[in-house]
Amino acid sequence: MKHSFLLSVVVLFLGLAACQSNGSATADRSESTLSYAITDSVWSYSEWISAVDTPIVTDTVYDGTRAADGASWFVMQQTNPQEVVRAVWLTTGLGVYDLYLNGERVGDEILKPGFTHYQKTKRSFTYDITAAFHRAAQARNTLAAEVTPGWWADKIITPAETKGMYGHKCAFRSVLKLTYTDSTVAYIGTDTIHWRAGIAGPIVHAAIYDGEEYDARHPMGYEVAESMSVPEVNHEFKGNILPTNGAEVYLRYDLAMTPQCAYIYDGVTEADSAHYGKVHILRSYHPDQPMTIAKGETLVVDFGQNCAAVPLFMFEAAEGTRLTFAGGELLNDSLGAKQRGMDGPEGSVHRDNLRISDSGVILHYTFAASDKPVTYHPTHTFFGYRYAAITATDKVIIHSLQSLPVSSLTKESEIGTIRTGNNLINRLISNTLWGQRSNYLSVPTDCPQRNERLGWTADTQIYALTGAFFANTNAFFHKWLQDLRDTQKANGGYPGVAPFGQYGATDVDMARVGWSDAGVIVPWSIWKQYGDTTILSEHWSSMERYMNHIAEYKYDHTAMFADNGGYQWGDWLSYEALESFSGQAWDANGLRPEAAEYWSYLGASYWLIDSRMMIDMARALGKDTTRYSTMAAEARAYLQERFIRQDGTFVLEILNAMQTPAVFALYNHLVEGDAKQAMKDRLRENIRAHGGCLQTGFLGTSILMATLTANDMTDVAYDLLFQRKNPSWLYSVDNGATTIWERWNSYTIEYGMASNGMNSFNHYAYGSVCQWLWESAAGIASDANDPGFKHIILSPQPDKRLGYMDAEYRSAAGTIRSAWHYKGDTWVWTFTIPQGAVASVTLPTQTERKDYQAGTYTISMHL
Repeated sequence: MKHSFLLSVVVLFLGLAACQSNGSATADRSESTLSYAITDSVWSYSEWISAVDTPIVTDTVYDGTRAADGASWFVMQQTNPQEVVRAVWLTTGLGVYDLYLNGERVGDEILKPGFTHYQKTKRSFTYDITAAFHRAAQARNTLAAEVTPGWWADKIITPAETKGMYGHKCAFRSVLKLTYTDSTVAYIGTDTIHWRAGIAGPIVHAAIYDGEEYDARHPMGYEVAESMSVPEVNHEFKGNILPTNGAEVYLRYDLAMTPQCAYIYDGVTEADSAHYGKVHILRSYHPDQPMTIAKGETLVVDFGQNCAAVPLFMFEAAEGTRLTFAGGELLNDSLGAKQRGMDGPEGSVHRDNLRISDSGVILHYTFAASDKPVTYHPTHTFFGYRYAAITATDKVIIHSLQSLPVSSLTKESEIGTIRTGNNLINRLISNTLWGQRSNYLSVPTDCPQRNERLGWTADTQIYALTGAFFANTNAFFHKWLQDLRDTQKANGGYPGVAPFGQYGATDVDMARVGWSDAGVIVPWSIWKQYGDTTILSEHWSSMERYMNHIAEYKYDHTAMFADNGGYQWGDWLSYEALESFSGQAWDANGLRPEAAEYWSYLGASYWLIDSRMMIDMARALGKDTTRYSTMAAEARAYLQERFIRQDGTFVLEILNAMQTPAVFALYNHLVEGDAKQAMKDRLRENIRAHGGCLQTGFLGTSILMATLTANDMTDVAYDLLFQRKNPSWLYSVDNGATTIWERWNSYTIEYGMASNGMNSFNHYAYGSVCQWLWESAAGIASDANDPGFKHIILSPQPDKRLGYMDAEYRSAAGTIRSAWHYKGDTWVWTFTIPQGAVASVTLPTQTERKDYQAGTYTISMHL
């Protein structure tokens, strides 16, 4: 497939739906973008259409249910009644769609229209196709769209036990606007008159989870339009069509990876009843060397980086030969010991953690007759992998093979770089960025590899500020907050997953502590980073409904049973007592009362956090802050009265032996004086007693490092950063991680794989430690009283173990830089403040703040 896709996307402004802002990710695209005004009424010229013979899934859905076979094609052959001076094509689809004009692909974006609420919103993509349009009078043009089930008639939005998929038939809708030389305008929409439709083309199966099956022997759909029939009108979707405005998905050719090593194996050695054995390697290949696979052989390729991606092949084989590509995140080890959770011999690609390794996340390509090598990459799905196992039914020569990352982050949108003098920390930073690239994919997903890929809201809020340092995510979150509002419950509750997915967004997923709060934390984080108040005004009434709801119940777990179903994810995957995934929150009698009380404490803690953020956002919008100031005071008093004694200990005794409760109390300033000092001492001792390791899960870890620094424990924060025992950030680095793991123990040297039922090696949540590297180690932070870095908080916290720090951030106010190093015991810091901004500077070991105007400064001091 060529990278030089046809034409450029037009940014649409449809009524009040558009929410572009200065510095948005949309404006950062590499291709030229046009602004073109068009009204909602244009859609009235069109209808949703489907192919009559579209296959439909009718069986009861289970976790491994595959989408229906076939790609739906829609073709219109249009003849100009007179000369055309401009042609603009407004498009959307139910499923995943690609566009073609006269046989050439239109647009750089892939996986259109993206992941949105299946009932309520679809995104449209509009292209100025004038340059490639045959414009002469009586000239003929062929416009075509190929649509497969993903994002619509797929398991990703359909809960198990449903009879058939939520979306039944793939559909397409478009309007072609033609402007003629006499200035008259014609609108030609999808209908049952001008268009033809049918199941056709080389993609014989494709879905988000399933993968792609491509048979090159079949012609493209636009080549067989004459065999298609009249389409039928599709009435399934009755929601709104809004313009794409951020979160488009691209192939990152600039990050393309070639094999770091590759080898062929056939057979195994040393297998026994407890071991799968070890692969028998026949031959190895050097990077960029052509590779040949024979029938019965397996080619293992290591691309060196785990990520969301698709393979790009240039290869050749006899007609009818079928090649299979199966990706994985790691290789099996230690002779494939079964007790270590391995699923095959040492050296083979591990796939059990994908959960549908036999039925999905796999690529099949069947060769057509050809006298030269052909190129191919899938366009209607994506995978999460570092390694690949490739097999074939006959001889295949692979002349070149690349792994193309797939992301909503473009090269131009990546605006922050941070590097230190410690290679392990640099690897941790790289792992975090790669996790973001992989999981900021139409929505902020949890993981790109297994049959999940959902917009989990806790992961999102935990990482939102971190991600806003590495890339401009303003437009991305404008889009996602629409998904969140679409999935919000009528009473105000926010879901655990947005947009609606196969799970995590039912009526009892609407008050999950730390998940629901994304509805307040994310807009606050993005506004604070970029200073864009439109994201607040769009979302304000939604946030108010949420705050009304949790305030009514004080976010008490038991009182909000209708919204949580008696369950919380809590401090997910922590190493502490009362953790949900491990089952510690329950005993033989059911839910432990201590767990319910702990969850109520965490809920009230977020009620206070949310209330304080609402004060900031109300002030930014020029609204009265009294209501939320009163609410914050009420939440703080409630926390102190119900959960914490005067001496700073918790009423619920088990909480005194845990890290996360103390972290939330300190973060929320619930204790003062001697009680505060006693709590700090207990937290320090708890970490020491656990061998200098954290024990926190998703929620506790997200605020741990900032809380330590704010409470004069930066030394402890650095000790945790450099810790290499499990659990720690560097344990995964030491074990070869190239992204952030879902679990502290996703893999351990002693025991191998954690449970394959839930074990991702590309989850970005724990990468939130990089927010602390930006804001504390480098010392660059925004000010909620003057957001968007118009007022910069510069307060670096150095440590010799880091070697040096060099951070540069292209903020909404301009480029900020913080770079420091040591010369002996002398600390040397150079920082840059952009024009129009002012920075309040606090030096290490000092408390006095001094304001600096724009410019570059160097300060040296003995530490």
